[in-house]
Amino acid sequence: MQLTHVRTSDLNLLLAALVLFEERKISAAAERFHLSQPAMSRLLQRLRETFGDELLVRGASGYELTPRARQLQEELAVLLPRLDRLIAGPRFDPASARETFRVALTDYAALIVAPPLMARLSAASPGIVLDLQAWSDRAFNDLERGRLDLAFWVDDAPAPLVCAPLFDEDFVCVMDADHPAGDAPLTVERYLDFPHVVIGVLGGKQTVIEQRLEALGIHRTIGLRVPFFAAAVLTVPHTPLIATLPRRMARLYASNPAIRLVEPPVALGAFRYIMAWHPRMTGDPAHSWLRQSVEGAIGNST
Repeated sequence: MQLTHVRTSDLNLLLAALVLFEERKISAAAERFHLSQPAMSRLLQRLRETFGDELLVRGASGYELTPRARQLQEELAVLLPRLDRLIAGPRFDPASARETFRVALTDYAALIVAPPLMARLSAASPGIVLDLQAWSDRAFNDLERGRLDLAFWVDDAPAPLVCAPLFDEDFVCVMDADHPAGDAPLTVERYLDFPHVVIGVLGGKQTVIEQRLEALGIHRTIGLRVPFFAAAVLTVPHTPLIATLPRRMARLYASNPAIRLVEPPVALGAFRYIMAWHPRMTGDPAHSWLRQSVEGAIGNST
C-alpha cells in the first residue's frame, strides 16, 4: 500500500482545514486553533496549495466555501473523529479523561439538566469540562459543522441530526401570592384579563406555549418580555403578571412565599425534551459516555 499523498502530507493540516471550514473566519479559526491570525493565514495558503483549490473565497457576507471545500468538510467531519478514536484506542476512561464537551441549551435546561449532570460528572470524571453555550438559532447548524457536541431542545431536531428523548414536561402558571385573580381556579376569562410574561426563546416567542395557545384561539396580552425562564419567575411577585412555564422549572421556586403555582385554565398538553447530536458522533466512546451520563443524571433527578 503506497498511500503516496498521505506520506507527503501533514495530517495536522486536515484538522486546521476542518476548523477553517467550520468557522469561515480566519480570526475565529486562529483563536480556536490557538494560533495567531497570520499563522492561520499561512495554514490556509498551505491548504490551498495541497488541494489545488481556493477553498475559502470572499463573498458578500464573508468567506464562503468552494464546492471542493464543502466536499472536504463532509469527509473530514467523518474521518477525523475516526482517526482520533483509532489513536486513542477503543476504550474511554472517564476517570482520567480531559475532554471538553460543548453543549447548547436554554436557561431552562441549565436549571433542570445541568445541575444533576454536573454533579454526576464531577464524581465520575473530574477532568471533564462542560462548555455550556446559550441557545441560538444556529445551534443545529453548529452541531452539523462540529462546533457543538450536544444540544438540548424541544420535541425534535432536523435531519441529519439524531435525537434521544429525556423526559416529558407540562405547564403551570406562576402568579403573585396575592394575585388579583384570587384563589379560585383560573378560568380562561381571568387568564386573559391580566398581562403575561413571555420568554423570548426564539424570535421573541415562548415557542411551545404560543403554538398551543394559538391552536386554541387564545391570544394573551403581553406585559413583559424577558430572555430567560428564571427571570420570568422573579418578575412576577407584586405584579398582576402571569407566567406560564414548564412545571419542573417552576417547582424550583415553589418555596418562595411571594409566588404561587396555579394550574392553567386549559389543557396545554406536554412537550418532550430531547438531546440532539450529529450521527458521526454516535459511535464515539466519549460522546456515548456523555449521553449515557445525561440519561443517568436525568433519571436520578426525576
